Amino acid sequence: MNIGDVAERSGLPAKTIRYYEDIGLVRPNRSANGYRCFEERDLHKLAFLGRARALGFSIEDCRLLLGLYEDDTRASADVKQLALAHLSKIEAKIADLQAMREVLRELVTCCAGDNRPDCPILKDLSGDEEL
Repeated sequence: MNIGDVAERSGLPAKTIRYYEDIGLVRPNRSANGYRCFEERDLHKLAFLGRARALGFSIEDCRLLLGLYEDDTRASADVKQLALAHLSKIEAKIADLQAMREVLRELVTCCAGDNRPDCPILKDLSGDEEL
């Protein structure tokens, strides 16, 4: 398969596939004329990476997950530990977003939204009590 074929089948842009090759996540064969020749195993790796990235795993986490996936002697505990660490980061981000939502909701509620220059949103953002 050429890069266009594998991009279509994996759902990843060709630019992403080239990037994954540049950083060593996939290593397609090259034909005599230098074109990339992807095999089914490359397609499978790219689909794996696409799913992992869609779940928010970092490139380095993806590298570790791919290494674990390809290791027949892996311990599922290693995979679970990596996934739990990522889940913890996601939960922390959700908590941060919820806190931001509440602050912003309160600021929006306090703002009259009229033609007057007084704006509690700008006052809070600037940290200036005199605004």
